[in-house]
Amino acid sequence: MDTTVDLDTFSSLVERPDEGARRGAEERWQQLAMPRDGLGRLQELGAWLASARGERELRPLTSTRVLLFAADHGVAALGVSTLEPRGGTADRVRAVLDGTAPVAVLARRYGADVRVVDIAVDADPNEFPEDVVRHRVRRGSGRIDVEDALTADETARAFRTGMAIADEEADAGTDLVLLGDLGVGATTVAAVLIGALCGTDAAAVTGRGSGVDDRTWMVKCATVRDALRRARPVLGDQLALLGATGGADFAAITGFLLQAAVRKLPVVLDGVVSAACALVAQRIAFRSPEWWRAAALTGEPAQAKAYDRLTLTPLHETGVTMGEGVSAVLALPLLQAAGDTLAEPAAVPHAKPLPPRVPAKLPTAADLLDRY
Repeated sequence: MDTTVDLDTFSSLVERPDEGARRGAEERWQQLAMPRDGLGRLQELGAWLASARGERELRPLTSTRVLLFAADHGVAALGVSTLEPRGGTADRVRAVLDGTAPVAVLARRYGADVRVVDIAVDADPNEFPEDVVRHRVRRGSGRIDVEDALTADETARAFRTGMAIADEEADAGTDLVLLGDLGVGATTVAAVLIGALCGTDAAAVTGRGSGVDDRTWMVKCATVRDALRRARPVLGDQLALLGATGGADFAAITGFLLQAAVRKLPVVLDGVVSAACALVAQRIAFRSPEWWRAAALTGEPAQAKAYDRLTLTPLHETGVTMGEGVSAVLALPLLQAAGDTLAEPAAVPHAKPLPPRVPAKLPTAADLLDRY
């Protein structure tokens, strides 16, 4: 199987959001009977949604998806998390699927659908529905402090799977994705990727993750240090970096973010995992961060460094540290409010509806792979 992916293609395919739609939204705000900048951050969010969706007359958000990539990581066996290394990720997946996980509860409250993609959970695939496991690349991943997480073929497959999922969501009419992850040991992996890309040492990017104590933090820090040594020789090759010190979820999320930007699908980033993948994606297509917004800081030092590099400002501050898409879902009411306020026709005197926009044909993952 051909394991190559032409990452250079994304630089030309990822365009900037529609500047005309952004200006139209800003003009619309000026027509409202309110003090200048009276709605604060909602105005910036409304303009971003309008530009990302290419709508001079913004429609309310009606089809929002919470998308969770699930995978296990070999470093979890070192005890870098308070969660059980074996079975912990599978338990989290089950909690989302049965509707008891916080992200599932909040998604119901705010009217968002939840989709879980098992990309590398270390569990029998028969434990989950077919639509959850059909994209699985492997069970778990290698221990990145001493070995590669994935083979080159698995890395490419995971990356392409993320691209295909972006196409599925765009084709289904999803108008906003709230991106999250499920995986024991994932914050350790994210710290390695961000530390490598930002050129910092292990202590500067290693956080408390699931709430580890000082002794466990030291083990985690040493693990990040050893993995950073393995990451630095492949910094110039993003796919090699994801294979050496990432994981199937990290490769898939990176592919998803890039193809979502190609398909003009706006995304809200959740925790340090999506922040790490966004940083890798930025190295591939420098305009891609314009299609994303950051939900919140979760207390991970690596995440703060990534958002600084990406020039993304978090939308809210609630003190949520658990990841799993919760912070992204908590940002949804702000985005819904921005869209609803800007979309309200009665707010503009004598407003005339614009003709419906015919979307341009955008390249799918299949189109891109035909070129490789």
